[in-house]
Amino acid sequence: MIEMLPADAVRDARHLRLDTLVRLRWLAITGQSAAVAGAQFGLGLPLPFGWCFLVIAASSWLNLVLRIRFPASYRLSDDAAALLLAFDIVQLAALLFLTGGLQNPFSLLFLAPVLISATALPPERTLALGLLAVGLATLLTLVHRPLPWYVDGHLELPFLYVSGVWTAILLGTAFTGVYAWRVAEEARMLAQALAATELVLAREQHLSQLDGLAAAAAHELGTPLATITVVARELDRQLGPGASPAVAEDLKLLGEQVERCRGILSKLTSLNEDQSAFLETITLSHLVEELVAPQRGLGIVLDVSTRGEGPEPSCRRNAGVLFGLSNIVDNAADFAEERVIVEARWSAERVSIEIRDDGPGIAPEVLLRVGEPYVTTRGSRPAGETGGGGLGLGLFIAKTLIERSGAQLTLANAADPSTGAVVRIVWPRHVFEREAGSRKNLAGN
Repeated sequence: MIEMLPADAVRDARHLRLDTLVRLRWLAITGQSAAVAGAQFGLGLPLPFGWCFLVIAASSWLNLVLRIRFPASYRLSDDAAALLLAFDIVQLAALLFLTGGLQNPFSLLFLAPVLISATALPPERTLALGLLAVGLATLLTLVHRPLPWYVDGHLELPFLYVSGVWTAILLGTAFTGVYAWRVAEEARMLAQALAATELVLAREQHLSQLDGLAAAAAHELGTPLATITVVARELDRQLGPGASPAVAEDLKLLGEQVERCRGILSKLTSLNEDQSAFLETITLSHLVEELVAPQRGLGIVLDVSTRGEGPEPSCRRNAGVLFGLSNIVDNAADFAEERVIVEARWSAERVSIEIRDDGPGIAPEVLLRVGEPYVTTRGSRPAGETGGGGLGLGLFIAKTLIERSGAQLTLANAADPSTGAVVRIVWPRHVFEREAGSRKNLAGN
């Protein structure tokens, strides 16, 4: 039931802007220049100064070319962004080669391009960049110029220390890369889920606005139609029996068409006003019937029961709640083997709807993430499949919409020997009836 955003739009939204990488590279160039100049002139360390600034100049040259060639808003493809980040890793490796290799404390900056990739690029690109960084770090443990030190001294750090730095780069690349990717992916999924929710609710709101527009049109057109009726009757009275048959027939037709228009407008008005209680307030049993109606006749047995203590509760028709409940019923029908059971119960304190199916149930690893905005692909289920799939973004949206109405939603697998999933939605009765009651009070006033 959920219409997702176009795949191309989602991919474009996650592509890195060229301006972002250019600005980050300028920041790196500034830091590298300051470090080299500070070591050479501030600390008096003997550096291959010209070679170092040649490496830094290569990065500056690339930035200038990119800035001139492309607009600031240009979005990079995954491959282009990965190539630019790979250049940054190679450029840093060249600078470290000139300044002591992994003995240089700035060698931990190998992590930076990998972290950027983890937040914006697919995992395979991040893995490739991580392998490049670790590979160059490994090479630098063996091949590099001596660590710059004072002219009258010599500093050679033990290999154990260098091995520790290499291990830190390896583990840091792996763990921080995975962590950053996971956080960024959840943020993207949440944004996509909220965008889909807003799209659905905007369409429902548009439909509601059409009702008001129809009523307004009916009232506005009533006055000119009344004027036409008066003029037609006046003409018929003035012409009297002496009017030609053609004119008399035209006046009769005009009157009939006016009455037809007034009848149509009357229906529009009554639909919005006289029947507003029926359209906007719905009993619990009618709500349940509306949820299961689309599934009737589709090969699934639907067991529906409604009962409770005292008068049956009513609620205001809420597009978000209807959408969320319908999504849950659709999921149950999709995964059921033969039967879906929908039970509505009420008492003086609470109102509940329970939806059960006799399908394979929900896999434990999926059940732990119920209600999170992650995306799964729902294809055809192979025979003998033992775990439900396809939950994720749809259930997140449904759960969000339902809980915004004041309900509590729980999901679990049926207890043995039964099979299938059980979804239970519970409202405090006063919350369930609150909006309907407020509308009745307004109508009474």
